[in-house]
Amino acid sequence: MTSLFEEVTPDAPSDVPVRRVSITVNGERRTADIEPRLLLAHMLRQGLNLTGTHTGCDTTNCGACTVLFDGRPVKSCTMLAVQADGHQVTTVEGLATASELHPIQEGFKEEHGLQCGYCTPGMMLTAKALLDENPNPTEDDVRWALSGNLCRCTGYQNIVKAVLWAADKMRNQAD
Repeated sequence: MTSLFEEVTPDAPSDVPVRRVSITVNGERRTADIEPRLLLAHMLRQGLNLTGTHTGCDTTNCGACTVLFDGRPVKSCTMLAVQADGHQVTTVEGLATASELHPIQEGFKEEHGLQCGYCTPGMMLTAKALLDENPNPTEDDVRWALSGNLCRCTGYQNIVKAVLWAADKMRNQAD
């Protein structure tokens, strides 16, 4: 047994079709034979062991499962993995390098933008999409962008401050 997913899920019947998909995940092309009903969140977490993608509600309400799909934030808990065939997916593991945090990750650390951390990966990826599109957001812009992501711990103020901190750092790095 290699994962909890395999332990609690019986083997698929032999008559269940599989489809070969190739998805570029965090810059690396990955190819797998999967059942068409497999959710992208489950493929990332159990299949590719990228556990930064959290599943909280399985209904797209909380945003903990948010990943970037061709640069745009999507809720991976209701997206089929076969829909990602031929596309690029970025998870929170793809933000940092081996030796350096991404400015968004630094911002969450510096501005205390997390408590339990469950929503944090989805918040960070949503923030990245915002800052890629709008490098100089207002507080209202940040709040609007993050409105599809729920945090049950922080009250959002420090999360907003973290995104604005990251925006400032990214603008200064670009100069």
